Amino acid sequence: MKAFQNPVREFDRFASTYGHYSVIQRQAAEYLCSWIDGKELGCVVDLGCGDGAILRQLKRRELGFEAFYGVDLSDSMLAIHPRSERVYCLRGDFNDKDFLQRLGGLAPDTILSSSALQWSRDPDETLGCLSRLGSASYFSIFTSGTFETLHRMAGISSPIRRFDTMEKILRKYYHVRRLERVHYRLHFESRNAIFRYIKRSGVSGGNARLSYRGIRRLMEEYPLDYLEFELLFASLESRSSLSRS
Repeated sequence: MKAFQNPVREFDRFASTYGHYSVIQRQAAEYLCSWIDGKELGCVVDLGCGDGAILRQLKRRELGFEAFYGVDLSDSMLAIHPRSERVYCLRGDFNDKDFLQRLGGLAPDTILSSSALQWSRDPDETLGCLSRLGSASYFSIFTSGTFETLHRMAGISSPIRRFDTMEKILRKYYHVRRLERVHYRLHFESRNAIFRYIKRSGVSGGNARLSYRGIRRLMEEYPLDYLEFELLFASLESRSSLSRS
């Protein structure tokens, strides 16, 4: 199956009008949940759950579950994630192989992750472990086309992996039911607003840091009034579950 190329999705309102710096992450969670088949997901694990964007989308779409486990490394995120009788929060790191193996004790049916797995230190190991947990998985993952023009002008490589690299790993461990590359553009009213967003949004991680002088030069020369984002969306079935059927 070839990856379907979606047209660029434009967000013409300025980022400052949203009040928060997770516009694209929220859109990714919404679009990912629109892919989910069926109405009953069994036991759900959400890796990198953040403040609960995936959970809110499941409830909005009336997608049921027996239990929902939101997993995040950030205590501050877990503190604001919704909890209820069947919604639980766990502090954990998907880079920790032992932790992922312990998640198997929950007997999850559905694994979800939106805008988080790009920070896996070893995607081959992480996705290999995840593929043995649930029978169905749905992922959205930022890939290296994010901030493409900015990185090119700065002469630095993206801290996250290429789309084709992530696709290859997914196909190694899963039966791919659907796969898409989606581009977004988020427009701003000024260059200062662009760089303020980069600083506060949490999508500018990595080891390649610009000097103050380099940042000032980019702010003066950056030719666009928007930032570029590239995400991989995938609906997957575990190969291990196929072998049991």
